[in-house]
Amino acid sequence: MYSYIKGFVTEIGTNNIVVEASGIGFLIYVPNPFCYEENKEYKVYVYNKIGEDEYSLYGFKEKDEYELFLRLISVKGLGPKLALPILATGSISGIVDAINRENILYLTKFPKIGEKLARQIVLDLKGKIDIEVTEIEDDSTEDLMDTLSALGYKTAEIKKVIGNIDHSKSLEEQVKEALRLLLK
Repeated sequence: MYSYIKGFVTEIGTNNIVVEASGIGFLIYVPNPFCYEENKEYKVYVYNKIGEDEYSLYGFKEKDEYELFLRLISVKGLGPKLALPILATGSISGIVDAINRENILYLTKFPKIGEKLARQIVLDLKGKIDIEVTEIEDDSTEDLMDTLSALGYKTAEIKKVIGNIDHSKSLEEQVKEALRLLLK
């Protein structure tokens, strides 16, 4: 069982990255592959999924994201392939808050999460997630996401570029930087 893999990202796919460590290229499924840069070294926390006909690695840039993933896959009926899109399209604090407030509507917005599974998530995890959120999710990030959404960009497109934006700049400069990245 691996805890993390530290190495250089050599390839970026639509839902995965390849990390080369000690001459081995590890294919790792990640929530947002576009927050990684090629030829840059990363420490990727990994979960090993070993099944009868499967050997997969799921990776996370932050430890709290990895811990939430482990909690999500402990829910009956929610495996890694369903948990990954939840982390890809939602913020950690938003997901934890929705679970603790029993916000079924928020949870059903994720791909392939119906009302029954959303209720199971709440039932299994409410009050049991004690993850200290370290992600950058302040008002300026929310304002940036809202602004880009208002300009017609989809959440998935925004999440691809938001990790590459300097959030210490003014909102106007962040929007300009995001638009440059989105128009590439």
